Amino acid sequence: MKELLQGIDTIIIRVSSIRKAATWYKEKLELSALWEDEGLNLVVLDTNSAVSITLWQTKEPIEINKKTAAYPIFKTPNADLLRAKLELKDVEVDEILQDDHVRYFFFYDPDGNVLEACQVIAH
Repeated sequence: MKELLQGIDTIIIRVSSIRKAATWYKEKLELSALWEDEGLNLVVLDTNSAVSITLWQTKEPIEINKKTAAYPIFKTPNADLLRAKLELKDVEVDEILQDDHVRYFFFYDPDGNVLEACQVIAH
């Protein structure tokens, strides 16, 4: 099985409006589209890593529970600077949290999907 599972290709994030979400991710996070499919109402975004994010429109209500939701974690070299830049772009951001190994914060797309940014602290 190990030879057949070759890593994570993409992470699906369900959205209520593909146009609104795609615009938000492109403008606020400065991610570019790798592929768009209007028929399927999805956009695949380049995350500057091997794993992409696929925004996929759904007609179902999007119900987010931050305590149980799966979500992507973006790497960042500077959590404080990224948080400040997102805040300037009117992105909803939580306060920065820190433990012995990382500084991180949660932020949210227009549908309330949970996203996280994480900075590893060098020791």
